Amino acid sequence: MTEVVVDGRTLSYGDVVAVAHHGAQVTLADGVLPRLARERAVVDDMVDRQVPTYGLTTGLGARSSYALPRAELDAFSVRTVRGRANAVGDPLPVPVVRAALVSRVNGLVGGGSGVRPEIVRLLVELLNARLHPVIPEVGSIGASDLCQLAHVGLVVVGEGSAEYDGEVLDGATALRRAGLAPARLGPKDGHVLCSASPLAAGLGALALHETAALLTLAQAITALTYEGFRANTSPLDARVLALRPAPGQSRAAGELLSLLAGGELTDPRNARRVQDPVSLRCAAQVHGAGYAALAFADAALMPELNGCGDNPVVLPGGAGDGVEELSGAGDGPEVPTGVGASPGTPPGTEDTLEAPTDTSTSTEPLAPAATGEILSSGNFHTPALALAYDTLALALTQTAAVSAERMRRLLDPAVSGLPANLSPYGPERSGFAPLVKTAQALVAEVRMLSVPVCTDPRQGADAVEDDSTNAALGARRLTTMLGRLRQLLAVEAVVAAQAVDLAAPAALGRGPEYLHRAIRKVVPTLTDDRPHGVDVETVSRDILRSDDVRSTLNSWAKEAT
Repeated sequence: MTEVVVDGRTLSYGDVVAVAHHGAQVTLADGVLPRLARERAVVDDMVDRQVPTYGLTTGLGARSSYALPRAELDAFSVRTVRGRANAVGDPLPVPVVRAALVSRVNGLVGGGSGVRPEIVRLLVELLNARLHPVIPEVGSIGASDLCQLAHVGLVVVGEGSAEYDGEVLDGATALRRAGLAPARLGPKDGHVLCSASPLAAGLGALALHETAALLTLAQAITALTYEGFRANTSPLDARVLALRPAPGQSRAAGELLSLLAGGELTDPRNARRVQDPVSLRCAAQVHGAGYAALAFADAALMPELNGCGDNPVVLPGGAGDGVEELSGAGDGPEVPTGVGASPGTPPGTEDTLEAPTDTSTSTEPLAPAATGEILSSGNFHTPALALAYDTLALALTQTAAVSAERMRRLLDPAVSGLPANLSPYGPERSGFAPLVKTAQALVAEVRMLSVPVCTDPRQGADAVEDDSTNAALGARRLTTMLGRLRQLLAVEAVVAAQAVDLAAPAALGRGPEYLHRAIRKVVPTLTDDRPHGVDVETVSRDILRSDDVRSTLNSWAKEAT
């Protein structure tokens, strides 16, 4: 993919991956800039009429009851960015920065922010020039990603730091080398650059895309383990599952049978045992729960990725006009933009920087301007998204746990019927036994990272901002979890391939046969003891991250659905 067209409504996870990992160019859809100009006219009108409006003509957070002088509004935008660029830690990887940028561009393009069109054009130019603001990894509590996004705002105005052509430069130099110029911020622009949750959304899009791939790989590796174990597939029978239709289990069972097609195990009479251990027998239930958690996360993320997370929001053309239903770009439910109205207040007489303006005691609401309205919004808040990320983390932990247990069952001759520790030489060799410790260590890391973050106590801005979600943290830890899960699946794959060699079935299913052949191209059969860590890393990198392997296995698995 060489180009992604953003329209604010149809950005997919694949689009985010294309921009983040493959350097796809970003183009604004037709009609975007005129729409942004209409929204900006509403902002300018409110400024001209001195209407008390949060973050536009008043301060932010606990200072929202203070009016700002008209002459200070542009400078206040710049100070908003400078004062909130407070993130710390190592720089986020370039793909994550690109994912966040394209997510924010899409949110702005969809409408509601009132940002100057020139700001959106510059953000697109940053992406297409591969000029990446340096964003430290820690700073968001989920009440918008403002302390991290402010670092993007710094580069927009020619400050901060950015990576360009492999070199970290000050923002002004990076822009100059890329042939770009800093933007001039007008009223509200600084707040817009810090607002919404594009880091949580962009990271989440990458994480959900990878989760879908790893769940398919988990299915294929489980099928490989089935072949080595000679597992009983009767628990995958659709008639059995229909008696208790738990979420996702029928899909997972169908995929396993589709991957096993062409082998002997699709007929349960070829199984070695009447009943297998739970880690094999209930793989469809566990992986099905993973699919259900992924669907829940998708339903929460798509509105965030393709919606407006700003506060306040700009509605051109009067109340209700221009508010669209969002269907996202995936399977998420249709969700309205959810712009909530709050009573307005006649303009105050004070126009000094720290003079309080009473915005809560007006007896009559402000009549909407002819060009539109600016209304208070809770769209920046992401409790459903944070909850979905926590749920997905727990589901991934279940997937990790049964993978490690399947691997251990293969090493136990009393259960598997294979030589102890899968060594052809018997008990005087260690075989794969020491690799169990690595598997347990990986499970421990995955389990530690599954601790929920959405219930963490939090408050800010003198109790005005008295709730937040940690959605960005929830997304960021998923990235680490997925890396560990891929390594754990590689452990199971290496061991399962050895089990298949020793079991020597007459015919393998198409998925296991393809995966076994791919593994044996890079990792030889175990004869005498040797280090296994390098084999696991090789399979994790060269097999489980291979686009060709993923595509082939996915096509077979999806034939069932």
